[in-house]
Amino acid sequence: MGHGRCFASRTRNIKSTVSKTENLYERGMHTCHRGPQLGNSWGTRGRAASGCSPGRSPAGAAVTPVLGSTRMAAGLDSLRGSLERHLPPAELAEAERILYGEAARPLDLPFAALSTAAERRFELQGYAFGAEPEQLRQPRIVRVGLIQNKIPLPTNAPVAEQVTALHKRIEEIVEVAAMCGVNVICFQEVWTMPFAFCTRERLPWTEFAESAEEGPTARFCQESTYYMEGDRGHPVFQTQFGKIAVNICFGRHHPLNWLMYSLNGAEIIFNPSATIGKLSESMWPIEARNAAIANHCFTCAINRVGTEVYPNPFTSGDGGDAHRDFGYFYGSSYVAAPDGSRTPGLSRTQDGLLVAEMDLNLCRQVGDKWNFKMTGRYEMYARKLAAAVQPDFVPNVIKE
Repeated sequence: MGHGRCFASRTRNIKSTVSKTENLYERGMHTCHRGPQLGNSWGTRGRAASGCSPGRSPAGAAVTPVLGSTRMAAGLDSLRGSLERHLPPAELAEAERILYGEAARPLDLPFAALSTAAERRFELQGYAFGAEPEQLRQPRIVRVGLIQNKIPLPTNAPVAEQVTALHKRIEEIVEVAAMCGVNVICFQEVWTMPFAFCTRERLPWTEFAESAEEGPTARFCQESTYYMEGDRGHPVFQTQFGKIAVNICFGRHHPLNWLMYSLNGAEIIFNPSATIGKLSESMWPIEARNAAIANHCFTCAINRVGTEVYPNPFTSGDGGDAHRDFGYFYGSSYVAAPDGSRTPGLSRTQDGLLVAEMDLNLCRQVGDKWNFKMTGRYEMYARKLAAAVQPDFVPNVIKE
């Protein structure tokens, strides 16, 4: 996968909520690095969730309806919630251990954050990944925030109104992330617009494009960088909160993308996505988690939520009938750690903020234990890959 030019810089406050932010803007997605936490406390309390009424937007206006085959997908809020309803406590604990690895410690999020999330009608969860204490290194604690959300307005609303509504919704969630002491925020893929690429139309969707330096989203986040396909490699950004990379959407299907970011030193790899249940939901819990294990790093998978209905019918190039919705975006954003543990996912149906505290020392500790990079045959892989891209490549197949 090609990855385009990116840069990061210091920023001003976002309406006095996010101080000293650093952002990475990738193909319509911003990764905002927050500075010091805003004086709020936290500890070890469990998940907090605030329910959104089905079929209603945060402002109370009707959102696009769930259609046809997506109705059942939208009805199941989360796998974890289903397990909690149907399994006794002892079996639930064992099932979660099998599904998620060793349990991440629930964070005691500030009461103000919990109550504000409930008032603004989005789910709020918080977990912490620890590491063993070391004699020569202090803990390297970072808090990240993953935001998933529906589009607040129908896709046929005026473009400027859609952008403004999305900025308002994201600001409501970012303010709560600030209350939770989050240092780095990652939004879902192309968060500033509907996921309209499926329509293959130019207008009005190209009107969502904006200047990376002076556009409304750049002003909203006070800084911006720009993404486009390219061959600039797999850049990793050295920040005060660790070495960070962004592996956009489809890039998660390529194990070598995760590997290249890891070889460049990434400790946290974000994967902002927009993907639907019929296409990829069975793969979703596996890919980012596997990448965390294989590459001794933290991975953060973010997906959007809801069904987006478009004015004109379109096809998906699969021989099926034309339709007006791409499918159901199933949310389920989560964070995975290098030891194979992971948080439960956010809701499949609601806007949400997942706060994850991580000790980056765990990356090296797990690497020292499993030694995947030491035992990898990288010189051999490199030779074979260089040969495989040549037209005269002959696979090494041993025949009977």
